[in-house]
Amino acid sequence: MFREMARELIVGAYDLHTHTTPSAFPRALNDLELVREADALGMAGVMIKAHYGSTSTRAALVNLISGCRCQAYGGLVLNWPTGGLNPYSVENALKTGASIIWMPTRDSKNCLAYGDMPGDFFTRPGITILDEDGNLLPVVREIMDIVKKYDGWLATGHLSTEESILLCREGRKEHVNMILTHPEWDRTKVPGSVQADLASIGVLIEKNWLNIAEGSVSREEMAKNIRLAGPEHTYLATDRGQAGAEHPAEGMLRFIETLLELGFSREEIDWMTKKVPQRIAAQG
Repeated sequence: MFREMARELIVGAYDLHTHTTPSAFPRALNDLELVREADALGMAGVMIKAHYGSTSTRAALVNLISGCRCQAYGGLVLNWPTGGLNPYSVENALKTGASIIWMPTRDSKNCLAYGDMPGDFFTRPGITILDEDGNLLPVVREIMDIVKKYDGWLATGHLSTEESILLCREGRKEHVNMILTHPEWDRTKVPGSVQADLASIGVLIEKNWLNIAEGSVSREEMAKNIRLAGPEHTYLATDRGQAGAEHPAEGMLRFIETLLELGFSREEIDWMTKKVPQRIAAQG
């Protein structure tokens, strides 16, 4: 029963966190396959995320050739191969249609403190957004200004809990569109009460199927944290595309199905899969 409902509710949905090939890491499908699989379920859009490159032009090309109603969206992650905290890369990505700018992920100081992630292939210093006194670096404020200029979205990536909270709060003070990225993942956990506080000042809270699927969080805790922040401040994404795992479209079906089993209503699912992520996609 819940699978049938999930198939109905996925029509018009977005998945704004997926991983595809070409990539430096093993992936299960390419950009075109991603869009076509999502389109077959009636989804409205998918975000192509690459740790080591901008995907805005990839998304634009896919949209030209896919023949699908489902749209691809792109963004930029500020890891070392794109120059780290590089405002020039940020401006270029947003100028070519990027919707989201992520702070460092695999190359963040916080992430590297936990050790290499699967597939990491070079040794590098970790990137932090803070100076020695715990304040935001001037270049981070410059990046915030550029994101605001283009009305894009700035996401926390794999920053530490401390960095993520400060970035979100400072960003909202400057009226920057902010996203708290997968706060249930082992390396980026943020307490549910803090998620709710950030949501109250306008931060959008991302929830990832991957974190349930790989055991970083229980279904029940995920549901509790969504309730604390509120579905109207939350969006669902899969963070899927890894080789050997279910594809993103299937992951989104499973995510919706799981939340239905936990008592979320159709209206609440619509907020998290359509109304909230559409705000982000509209900027691309």
